[in-house]
Amino acid sequence: MSEKQAQEGQISHSAGTAGRLLLCATPIGNLEDITFRVVRALKEADLIAAEDTRNSIHLLTHYDIHTPMTSYHEFNKYDKADWLVGQMLEGKTVACITDAGTPGISDPGEVLVQKSLEAGIRVSALPGPAACVTALTISGLPTRRFCFEAFLPPDRKERSQILEELKTETRTIVLYEAPHRLKETLAQLRDALGGERQIRLCRELTKIHESVFAGTLEEAVRDTEIHPPRGEYVLVCAGLDRRILIEAGQKSWREMPAEEHVAMYEKQGMDRKEAMKRAAKDRGVSKRDLYAELLKTETN
Repeated sequence: MSEKQAQEGQISHSAGTAGRLLLCATPIGNLEDITFRVVRALKEADLIAAEDTRNSIHLLTHYDIHTPMTSYHEFNKYDKADWLVGQMLEGKTVACITDAGTPGISDPGEVLVQKSLEAGIRVSALPGPAACVTALTISGLPTRRFCFEAFLPPDRKERSQILEELKTETRTIVLYEAPHRLKETLAQLRDALGGERQIRLCRELTKIHESVFAGTLEEAVRDTEIHPPRGEYVLVCAGLDRRILIEAGQKSWREMPAEEHVAMYEKQGMDRKEAMKRAAKDRGVSKRDLYAELLKTETN
């Protein structure tokens, strides 16, 4: 492969060498949201592993791509991944695509990547659309720190555990949800996080009927009662205000008697002055106020 080919990401078909896995991001709605590099890679690959060949054929037809396809989905992801790895070990280049978006993000591509790396196969990502990032950027909520939960687990016990963890999550939360489960999920989020928490319901991203609902969780629940959910949704929910979390921690510390709090640190080897400093910080009070509380306890 020449230096120019390497820079441009050209696909090598050199005999006797292992092939490659190319993770090709495809449009999440608008067919124009695809890179020139992905189109070229799909044309030059030996095989395309598609989550649903019936959906992907529309994309391939639109861009005049005639590369053979094979299905690779949730229900065959382990056995088919082994087969695909075998093909790549024989020198073939496999392009993996999901129904929409970036392979490996909440889809079976994750397994194929793991098995390919274990087999020593080179894996390359050809970046492009991802619904979670697209929704986050138009949400108007903080984007510097966020967590991606994809679809909440269907198992009620596991779902409850995740919701419990999200109660104290301070980062912006991004979720996927299908229309027939949206009402139930919003109600559960409201009960877990509080009705006043801000949320964005991003629907049909990049498509003609794209829409974004902005409001509180309580308002979102009411809105879905009026407007029946249609299409795929990305939920972007505000994280817990860190100040609330800090204040809750300070309140918990203040429930402990001041003398007991200071003594706890003294038992750890701190001198009286340092122990008082740490206790005052825990409780969210000044050292002067803590000292006054200690004196009051002593006089009583």
